[in-house]
Amino acid sequence: MSELANLQEQIKKFCNDRDWQQFHKFKDLAISLSLEASEVLEHFQWKSDEEINKHINEKSNKIADELADVLYWTLYISDKAGIDLSAAFAAKMKKNEIKYPIEKAKGSHRKYTEI
Repeated sequence: MSELANLQEQIKKFCNDRDWQQFHKFKDLAISLSLEASEVLEHFQWKSDEEINKHINEKSNKIADELADVLYWTLYISDKAGIDLSAAFAAKMKKNEIKYPIEKAKGSHRKYTEI
C-alpha cells in the first residue's frame, strides 16, 4: 500500500469510528479544505520576510499542524471522489512542464500565458 493510500485509510478509520461520514458532503469537505488553507495563510499575513522567517523558526509545529489539516482534507476528498492523487499529481506536473518550459520560464515569475 502506498503512503498516500495508508494515510487515506487512517482518515477513513478516524471518520468511521466517529460516525462522521454522514456529515461529509463534498461541499463541506471543500469548505473545510479552504478554511484550513486560510489558517496556513494567517501565519504569514501582514509579516515582513524577516518576521516570517522568525515565525517559521518559532512556530513551525503550529504551521505543520495546519499543513497537516490541509493534507487531511485533500486526501479525504480525493479518496471519496475516487481520484488517484499520485496519478493526478504526476499528470499535473506533466501539464506544468508543458505550460512552463525551462527555456521560457526559468527565472521568471510570470504566468504561463505571459511567457
